[in-house]
Amino acid sequence: MFKGEFNHTIDPKGRIIVPMKLRDELGENFVITKGLDGCLWMFDNDQWEKVENEIREMPFTLKEARVISRFIIAGASDGEMDKQGRVLIAPNLREYAGLDKDVVLAGVGSRVEIWSKDRYEAASSFEDMDAMAEKLIDLGFRL
Repeated sequence: MFKGEFNHTIDPKGRIIVPMKLRDELGENFVITKGLDGCLWMFDNDQWEKVENEIREMPFTLKEARVISRFIIAGASDGEMDKQGRVLIAPNLREYAGLDKDVVLAGVGSRVEIWSKDRYEAASSFEDMDAMAEKLIDLGFRL
C-alpha cells in the first residue's frame, strides 16, 4: 500500500526522482496514466492488471465506458526506473498534469499520484472538512 507525500522537481528532460519508499513498492516496471483531478496515476503491474480488467468488463456499447477506456488506457505509458531512481514522464502526460517544475508524489493506497505542486495544494484544500466528513459517512466510511 502506497502512502506519504514527497516533494520533488521535474528535470528539463521530464524525469522525476521516485522516493525509495515508493520505488520499492512499484518495482522496476509499472504504468503511468492520466488520473482524475488533473494528476497522473502510477500503478504497479499487479494493480494495473486489475484496472485493465475492470475497464475490460465494462460494456463498450456505453459511451461512458468508451470514454473512460480512452482516458485511462490510451493515455497510459509503461514506466521504468533508471539507476538513479528517476522515471521519465511522457510529454503528453506532463502536459495533461501541468508538470513543469515542482511536483508532489502522493502515495494513496493502490496508486501513486503525481501532481504539479500548485494543483496538489488546490486539490488538497481542507477548508471544509466537516462537509467532507459527512460525505464520507454517506460512502460508508467510519472511523
